[in-house]
Amino acid sequence: MVQTTAYHTLDGSVWQSVCSRMENRIDAAGGGRIIGGLMQTLLIISIVLSLAIAALVAYVFSALLSLRRDIGGQNAAGALLQQQILDLRSAQDKLGLNLVQNLQTGQQTMSGAIGESHKSLLALNQQLGQLQANSQRIIELSGDIRSLQMILQSPKLRGQMGEYSLENLLKNILPADAFSIQHTFQSGRKVDAVVHLADYSVCVDAKFPLPAFAKMMAAAGDEDKAKFRRTFQNDVIKHIDKIAESYILPQEKTLDFALMYIPAENVYYETVVKNDDDRQDVMEYALSKKVIPVSPNLFYVYLMTVVMGLRGLAIEKQAEQIRTNLQKLTADWGAFAEDWRMLGSHLRNGYNKYDEGQKKLDRFGMQLEQIQNNSPNTDTKPLA
Repeated sequence: MVQTTAYHTLDGSVWQSVCSRMENRIDAAGGGRIIGGLMQTLLIISIVLSLAIAALVAYVFSALLSLRRDIGGQNAAGALLQQQILDLRSAQDKLGLNLVQNLQTGQQTMSGAIGESHKSLLALNQQLGQLQANSQRIIELSGDIRSLQMILQSPKLRGQMGEYSLENLLKNILPADAFSIQHTFQSGRKVDAVVHLADYSVCVDAKFPLPAFAKMMAAAGDEDKAKFRRTFQNDVIKHIDKIAESYILPQEKTLDFALMYIPAENVYYETVVKNDDDRQDVMEYALSKKVIPVSPNLFYVYLMTVVMGLRGLAIEKQAEQIRTNLQKLTADWGAFAEDWRMLGSHLRNGYNKYDEGQKKLDRFGMQLEQIQNNSPNTDTKPLA
């Protein structure tokens, strides 16, 4: 505002100087009125121009103030924008750092997962190798089984396999003195195994007819299978008759039943189960002949029952021995009580004799004392 006022004052002095110069020139020229009118006109023009210039200066000043305010606002906005840019750069740096850390962590995780996958693949390769080796062994074993089947086509070898299975069961469950293998009776007959009980024994036969069973299982059609099943049942019935005749020997102190050991569970099932088209129930026929078919599992249960019975017999024998010992102890106790009573009687008699002697000794001492005091007592009784 000071600069504007000075500028306005300077402009007025200039105009006054110009006007004075013009007046001088007009005076010199000799025009009075014209100069007065012209001076008024110039004065008005000067005032108008001064006002216009003042307005222009005020406008420029207000524009400058507004521009300064805009520049201040722009500076504040610029500072805010610069701060936001700095914050954005900081956030970007943090994001970059987190991204790098996440990438490193992901890389480590991926490396670990790849390592584990590699280990798993190696283990899988080893397992596949073992599986291939096991498959080869299974193929070899199947060949051995075929060879074994060809070997077991001999009835004698099949019987030996059944006897071996039976012997293993007996050895694993019963004590050595509770059974016999290949027991021979007084009549000369021989049985595969005998289970010894307290006063009796049970015969066990392990020779079972398997050829018809193998043919029945290998039959393709139902008609052939039914045919071989009838043959198999007839062979089993004949074998039951043989066991009942040969191994139920009460005169040899056997029980009135025998066991027919069937060495496989599937064979036992086909033996005892009755189909609708079967002519005869094999299980019912065997029980009527007092021959009991047993599979390895059932024979195990039977042997466990025998073991419990043997333990019961052992406990009974021990109880009988304990009763005998108690009877002896009772007799000894009675003799000791009698001796103790007699000792007490003798002790009482001895005590009585001792007491009686003590009394006599006291009387004798009193008599001696009286004699020593020279005062004999005529009424003193002699010692008894």
